[in-house]
Amino acid sequence: MEKRLIAIGFEGSANKIGIGIATLDGAILANPRSTYITPPGHGFLPRETAQHHFHHLTRLLRSALDEAGISPADIDCICYTKGPGMGAPLQVCAAAVRVLAKLWNKPLVGVNHCVAHIEMGRIVTGAEDPVVLYVSGGNTQVIAYSEGRYRIFGETIDIAVGNCLDRFARVLKLSNDPSPGYNIEQLAKKGEKFIDLPYVVKGMDVSFSGILSYIEAIAPVKLENKECTEADLCYSLQETLFAMLVEITERAMAHCDTKDVLIVGGVGCNLRLQDMMKAMCAERGGRLYATDDSNLLDSPSSSCTSAPPSSTSKMDHHHHHATTSQSH
Repeated sequence: MEKRLIAIGFEGSANKIGIGIATLDGAILANPRSTYITPPGHGFLPRETAQHHFHHLTRLLRSALDEAGISPADIDCICYTKGPGMGAPLQVCAAAVRVLAKLWNKPLVGVNHCVAHIEMGRIVTGAEDPVVLYVSGGNTQVIAYSEGRYRIFGETIDIAVGNCLDRFARVLKLSNDPSPGYNIEQLAKKGEKFIDLPYVVKGMDVSFSGILSYIEAIAPVKLENKECTEADLCYSLQETLFAMLVEITERAMAHCDTKDVLIVGGVGCNLRLQDMMKAMCAERGGRLYATDDSNLLDSPSSSCTSAPPSSTSKMDHHHHHATTSQSH
């Protein structure tokens, strides 16, 4: 019987540290993670986040190997998130994998964080050649595969959609557990009044910083005058941001003559975004591909599954040539 190839992947680009183990065919053998959660009203800073990763890395490594039921000798390559991401947290994993590669005598594979999200989504959902909406705390991009590379057809020109949501959660002092975006989503379900906010689409690109500045300014006044509730503000912000994302995604679909959409990244967990995108895809005779938070969030298993080139569609060839933007 031919030995199955096994990769171990280390992800630490933001506030999550995780170690995943996967086979070449995409089977996830282990995927333990730990999230650095800050108090309400605060974000996570590079130094403290790196310290969190440092303290949890060896525990997660033991946990991953035990859960997968393998030893270091069974591993064929070590993968790690090379970037983009936060410098200090990335360095923790980068240093650890270099040591392990020497100790275990295994090849080391640096993985592009953005491509890893896409490849993980494709493997889990079976999407063949979709337009990809990559939305997270640090990234907002509409991507499609064309002429041997991933091409960015549209993106944010300032902050990411997840960053916009997270920073408004700080204004409302919402909990960061399990994530500020999740808590905005739950509060938005109770919203009844839509408040007009700036809607900023520039061709294929979007801008979120002005919307954030506007809602940060009006929120205290409207809440004090009882003109609306916190739920109304969360609902209005979500509807506006997600409508912008659906618009630029649909424009990319028309350009690429593609009917299907794959949503990846942490904000892709939002069920309201999925519902809006699903409705648009249905109108175009297409389908939305999305997964649960175990695969959409920053995941160590995505580092594994994107390392070896797959052979399932025309999106496959030479993933290491993927083009990415400078936005994190």
